[in-house]
Amino acid sequence: MQTLPNSLPTQVTFKGTLEGLRLLIPVALPWEEVALQLQHRLNAGERLWQGGAVVILEVGERLLDGLQLRAVTEMLAAQQLHLRRVCTVRRQTAVAAAVAGLSVEQQEAPPEENSDKPPALREQAEPLYLQTTLRSGMSLVHPGTVIVVGDVNPGAEIVADGDILVWGTLRGVAHAGAHGNTRALIFALRLRPIQLRIADRVARASDEPPAAPQPEVAYIQDNTIHIAITTEFARRW
Repeated sequence: MQTLPNSLPTQVTFKGTLEGLRLLIPVALPWEEVALQLQHRLNAGERLWQGGAVVILEVGERLLDGLQLRAVTEMLAAQQLHLRRVCTVRRQTAVAAAVAGLSVEQQEAPPEENSDKPPALREQAEPLYLQTTLRSGMSLVHPGTVIVVGDVNPGAEIVADGDILVWGTLRGVAHAGAHGNTRALIFALRLRPIQLRIADRVARASDEPPAAPQPEVAYIQDNTIHIAITTEFARRW
């Protein structure tokens, strides 16, 4: 197996935190070098961790595809480390991570002209579109609107600064307008959530499902979250 010279500075780094291990991968380092350095760190027998530790991967603006994420996951798993969340600025990386069943925190630095504005007034990121089912334990955080073609299972969570649209059944937790946007909406073909949040308001779906399931939308009116059949909401608004 190829190893790193002792003189080569290690740029792939682990940091221990209360949440778990943070794995930081530099943006400019070629992927072959990333894989080599990560394997070197893991083979070096460092004991920042114990078996079963959770890893949070931080890649910033670096673009990773599904194969690269799988390679990282497998290298960590060989040391009994579990990759659970990916923090990224790139939408492509966020999509690849979500499809791989990983939790995602998409970060986006605001433009210079928006830097003094409160979060609720800043321009939102472009929508994040996913064709997958969010399984229990998955968390998706995005600074714009989230569109999921698939289900959101119990135990899964979506947090979006914009709207949340689920082309499927929403059974998990959905928080739209997370930075205070009270005009945000939550839409689903079947709306059966554990909890709904819009801005700082909290609600849940009725215990009595509709006799004939229809697409529904949650919105704020008079400081309260209301749920309406989508066709009725469209006529009203």
